[in-house]
Amino acid sequence: MRRSKRWVSVSTLTITLVVVVGLSLCSITLAQEKPWMTLNQEAHQLYQQGKHQEGVKVAKEALSVAEKIFGTDSPVAAISLNILAELYHQQGQYALADPLYKRSLAIREETLGPNHRHVAESLNNLAALYYNQGQHALAEPLYKRSLAIREETLGPDHPAVGVSLNNLGNLYSKQGQFDKAEPLYKRSLGIMEKTVPNHPNVAATLENMADLYTKTGREDEAKKLLARAKQIRASQ
Repeated sequence: MRRSKRWVSVSTLTITLVVVVGLSLCSITLAQEKPWMTLNQEAHQLYQQGKHQEGVKVAKEALSVAEKIFGTDSPVAAISLNILAELYHQQGQYALADPLYKRSLAIREETLGPNHRHVAESLNNLAALYYNQGQHALAEPLYKRSLAIREETLGPDHPAVGVSLNNLGNLYSKQGQFDKAEPLYKRSLGIMEKTVPNHPNVAATLENMADLYTKTGREDEAKKLLARAKQIRASQ
């Protein structure tokens, strides 16, 4: 049985709001920040709910507000660019998502430094866009760089590292390089089962491993993994 690969982005509201607190300029008051924060939260919620077309409208407004308050090349604008790109990405509008991801990445590299964890987020999401278009040669170095940054900044057992391992595993599995993909999936699963045991990302990695096992003639092992994934998804 062939299953579609699950890739995961790590653009979470918790992370972005922490960034805003640290990046706020002394001349910008909480009252000025609040409109953007409210719009950004709404866009994120719509993304989570799968209401992507509605989310695009809100995310565009959030981006406009961010650029006016914080500046067009601010890390806060980069957050809005990223969520807008994610919304287009989920709708398969890759040509619209691509320049937004790239602009967000460029801003983050310039303002936060090339090895910041939010640069890793942008690298992961741009790599996923390339992966979904079959541009594996472009996706691989971005996934690798994202993984390296996350291991360095977050530690080797952080859930975001697990996400990067899963996504790089997907790439190798798609290319038929199962010997490279399997240890990445196993390490990803070990990290996420320890840190976020009932999260949908655990189910996604289990499903991806099951796909690999099926392709390599290990049907019984694949069925066990799929049963575990089904239990996790049923509990959500």
